[in-house]
Amino acid sequence: MLLSLNTCGNTASVALGVADKNEVRIVATAELAVRTYSARLIPEIASLLESKSATLRDVEVIVVVKGPGSFTGIRVGLSTAKGLAEGAGIPLIALSRLALLANASGLPHVLAAVDAGRGEYYVGEYRNGSSLSEMLLSGEETVAAAKQAGAGVLVCDESRADDPSASACSALAICGPVYVQPPDAAEALRFSLGRFRAGDFDDLETLDANYLRRSDAEVLRAARVGA
Repeated sequence: MLLSLNTCGNTASVALGVADKNEVRIVATAELAVRTYSARLIPEIASLLESKSATLRDVEVIVVVKGPGSFTGIRVGLSTAKGLAEGAGIPLIALSRLALLANASGLPHVLAAVDAGRGEYYVGEYRNGSSLSEMLLSGEETVAAAKQAGAGVLVCDESRADDPSASACSALAICGPVYVQPPDAAEALRFSLGRFRAGDFDDLETLDANYLRRSDAEVLRAARVGA
């Protein structure tokens, strides 16, 4: 049994799956509303396990999406995953949200873009599943990167593919992006199967969040120190 957490976006999700030879069969999922992560994540995990008459002792790996995205959501998800993994002696696999987005497109060469607020975007370039770079770019920089010769297809994390004008990535519409549904915890489980089979786990001591930029609190603290 595999357990997955994704708390990076406007909603959080939890999933349980069973690894077969070539795929992960999803057996239970749950979704959490925004601002309920810290209070509901652990109870939701317990409820999912109970629904399958299972406990943490039955879980062979924990998969967590480590960002980029909501600072609070990332912290809650990653700290929960690390705490459960360390306490129960379960290996951990951490995934980039941009890698999941690139994979969800099904395209060989992409620029995966997630709205970062303030007119900025988290952007990751992926070719055949391998990360070439991940960075924080302005809207203008993202458009310029997508228009470069040989650039990958721009892929946006947005559920409103039928109405790009309502999309958080609407400023990128000039690039003709491909819109895909935001990958959830179940998709993270499927994506992690290769690493699980290879025993490619993360080191709990060195694993950190994938923020791609500092939080407002960190920026303010640095400004105060500078002053």
